[in-house]
Amino acid sequence: GGGSNLVVSDAGFPGTVVHVASEGIDLRAGANGTVRVRASAGVEWDALVARCVAEGLSGVECLSGIPGRVGSTPIQNVGAYGQDVSETVVEVLVHDRAAGAMRVLGNADCAFSYRDSAFKGTDRYVVCEVVFELTRSDLSRPVRYAELARTLGVEPGGRVPLADARAAVLRLRRGKGMVLDPADPDTRSAGSFFTNPLLDPDAFTELRKRVAERLGPDVEPPGYPEPDGRVKTSAAWLIDRAGFAKGHGTGPARISSKHTLALTNPGGASTADLLALAREVRAGVAEAFGVTLVNEPVMVGVALDG
Repeated sequence: GGGSNLVVSDAGFPGTVVHVASEGIDLRAGANGTVRVRASAGVEWDALVARCVAEGLSGVECLSGIPGRVGSTPIQNVGAYGQDVSETVVEVLVHDRAAGAMRVLGNADCAFSYRDSAFKGTDRYVVCEVVFELTRSDLSRPVRYAELARTLGVEPGGRVPLADARAAVLRLRRGKGMVLDPADPDTRSAGSFFTNPLLDPDAFTELRKRVAERLGPDVEPPGYPEPDGRVKTSAAWLIDRAGFAKGHGTGPARISSKHTLALTNPGGASTADLLALAREVRAGVAEAFGVTLVNEPVMVGVALDG
């Protein structure tokens, strides 16, 4: 997928790396005003999003500006600003290394969950093509993410022209150093380093108690109910409230000056430096709030617990 979501050991990787560079996008009409978009794994993701927006296809516009390739998106169940690819992926064509054959996996076979899938954490599958089912419309899907809704000047659940949604997402991402820019050291990262914690009700109650004790009885942590009964809270909020400000770092690696979830390499940082900073942040959040953060990038030859 281009390596944008990997953290690789300074010692390298004792194996074979496959660089998928296949190209090709095919659009075919589906049922009820939908369009099936079949894209090769090597297609640049943001180029596909731009094409879909230009073609008047709704469903991935809020995933604008994410680096990497199409083949990597189902692995991570890539998501941002209220959209996940699991909502639009209908098929994934893979090479099953265990069976030595090509297979087509439907959406349910992919076992999608928050930033996870059947593909993550295993080298069994090589993603070759992804098929998305999008809706022909000049308007975005309902805007669910509050920050994006405010930026667009609509209420959550409102819809806006596709081009406006894409432009707003790119503007927000640039403001957080999340759109690649060689001139901006804050963009030298693996994206958001930690996932937003999903807590069961008792754990979220304990978090509220810890927040009140540390920050005052009137302070509430962010909480977003999930369909399974758990509550999603904000890793960025926890990091900031635990005392790690934007730009924090005592070594070559730094927290982004724009976004507390991104750990950056302004220049000269090693993987060891990056992991030292990640462990410092994770330990500080655990001590302050009793929540153990989980890394979002895939670790190759290293581990955050190592």
